[in-house]
Amino acid sequence: MSTTHEEITVAPQEEIPADNLRDLIDATLYMPFPFQSNRHESESAAGVDTWLRTCGLTDDPAVATMIAKTRPAELASYNSPTVDSDVLQIVANQIAYQFIFDDLAEEVGRRRPGRLLPMLSESIGILRDGQPPITPLGAALADLHRQVQERCTPAQAARWAWNSREYVHGLLYEAVAQTHSPPVRMGLCNSIRSLTAGVEPFYPLCEAAQPHELAPEELHHPVMRRLGRLSADAAVWIPDLFSAVKEQEAGEMINLALAYQRAYECSLPQGVTLAIRRINSTIGEFETLYEKIKPELCPAGVGYVEGMSGWIRGCYYWSRTVPRYADATAMSSVH
Repeated sequence: MSTTHEEITVAPQEEIPADNLRDLIDATLYMPFPFQSNRHESESAAGVDTWLRTCGLTDDPAVATMIAKTRPAELASYNSPTVDSDVLQIVANQIAYQFIFDDLAEEVGRRRPGRLLPMLSESIGILRDGQPPITPLGAALADLHRQVQERCTPAQAARWAWNSREYVHGLLYEAVAQTHSPPVRMGLCNSIRSLTAGVEPFYPLCEAAQPHELAPEELHHPVMRRLGRLSADAAVWIPDLFSAVKEQEAGEMINLALAYQRAYECSLPQGVTLAIRRINSTIGEFETLYEKIKPELCPAGVGYVEGMSGWIRGCYYWSRTVPRYADATAMSSVH
């Protein structure tokens, strides 16, 4: 595995005084993208609830509680404020599915990564070979795949399936890293985080929301590929800041802020501060490259990149208030 990012050599600095981690994040994180939300959000939220019930995924009260605290339709609304209701519903359904899948993978593979193989193999079989599902979670994935195939072009659906398989593989790497001693180094941690982010499967949906497919030379342009990597990393690293307290208490390893804390043997606020510097640099590079290539893009290409930036913006505004990360406001989190 490799990451497109080079490591930034930094020394821990005293963190900016703040009452809690959320204040620290708000004071130092660079966020050039203003808040937006989708007018179909409430409709999407109802659709997610219905879809999860139909798939049997919220029969478990613990899963239903997790979804209530995670608000997948809200995240979809903030990330994709301009898309039509049909695309928004797929985005919201997929966000809900990935949170359920990710939490279950963490639970199953926490001490014995090999226990993950059946559920991951089922997912790969569905995504790659169209195999019939065995479990309710697999049935949900198969239905999600159907939704994507019906709304997207064949090429977009194929890219969605490929990116989704990378996400599935990443969860196995994460489980192995969780049991590794000593803890994995920052470069490897960030490579795994790039896979488990689960953001890039949504980019074909960003393209599907445009009037037409992007030309291959535009879609695969090196700058466009770099923009995709930068936006996916920034989008997932921002929630890492807000979830750092929760994940530290749970003994999780694959988190940018915790990786900095381990690497520099510093306090959590210092680790968060260093992670924010990395995120700010990433967002700055995204802006610079977008301005460079924007004049060369067709309107659909511009909309596609705006969809990427929507994930950076949306993950920030969602993370600030979602109950899933409420621990970021705890006074004890700054010590």
